[in-house]
Amino acid sequence: NHWAMAWVGLEINTLAVLPLISKSHHPRAIEASTKYFLTQAAASTLLLFSSMTNAWFSGQWDISQLTHPVSCMLLTIAISIKLGLVPFHFWFPEVLQGSTLTTCLLLATVMKFPPITLFYLTSSSLNPALLSSMAIASAALGGWMGLNQTQTRKVLAFSSIAHLGWMAIILIYNPNLTLITFFLYTMTTSAIFFILNTTNTLKLSTIMAAWTKIPPLSTIFMLTLLSLAGLPPLTGFLPKWLIIQELTKQELTLAATIIALLSLLGLFFYLRLAYCATITLPPNFTNYMKQWQSNKSTNTMTTTLTTLSIMLLPLSPTML
Repeated sequence: NHWAMAWVGLEINTLAVLPLISKSHHPRAIEASTKYFLTQAAASTLLLFSSMTNAWFSGQWDISQLTHPVSCMLLTIAISIKLGLVPFHFWFPEVLQGSTLTTCLLLATVMKFPPITLFYLTSSSLNPALLSSMAIASAALGGWMGLNQTQTRKVLAFSSIAHLGWMAIILIYNPNLTLITFFLYTMTTSAIFFILNTTNTLKLSTIMAAWTKIPPLSTIFMLTLLSLAGLPPLTGFLPKWLIIQELTKQELTLAATIIALLSLLGLFFYLRLAYCATITLPPNFTNYMKQWQSNKSTNTMTTTLTTLSIMLLPLSPTML
């Protein structure tokens, strides 16, 4: 509950992940770790500045006692940089593109947890107009920018930005919903990264050829992608449904309509990935080698996560 400890925690978090990004010694990886370090350091400095300003005016170092308006605004900006909310999203796709799939998984899920927690703790004192506009911008940009990507890591980076928009828009009105959305997003994205790791897929063209390796996994991959898009019979529909319901309860029908329509952009590129994974036959070039079906077993983690990310919707009443 002390700002200084929160800042120290975020710094340790950043330093822990830097070696993981740069361990491949590829120029792309070094560039990614430099970008990551600079943005996270800037965000942590802003966070410290925000808490010191608040302590200067109110004499309080308690996280829940954030009262000064300037501090609230600075904190929102600092955590938005940490998370990659629009307009501070530029570093995120670049860093993901320079990292391995396992590191991408960490960056897109686990590393978002501390900043989301800080948002959760300070949700009562944040500015609704600022957060809502950033949230809608994130949902829009995450959808638009994901449309013309051919690299799976970049597609998932923009998908992450769009999902953060959904989390940010509901944060002030119902912080618990933000956490539910984050956990379900983490689960589904982890499942997708595990599948990509199993088939060793980095580009859309590789996805097209991967179905011959493990056909059942491609089908499950399609369902998990559609769950991430938020289609009704799958788990991913739950957070979107609850968020739209809560926004209409708060008489924010316009915001709910806009963000629901913007999720169609995301649906388009998820469908494109799903189409590539299951329906498309790769063009047979002379240098194209048919990949043999492997009896490589998928690990238990992948199986568990994919099952949860497809089938949890009937359990929604118990979650709430």
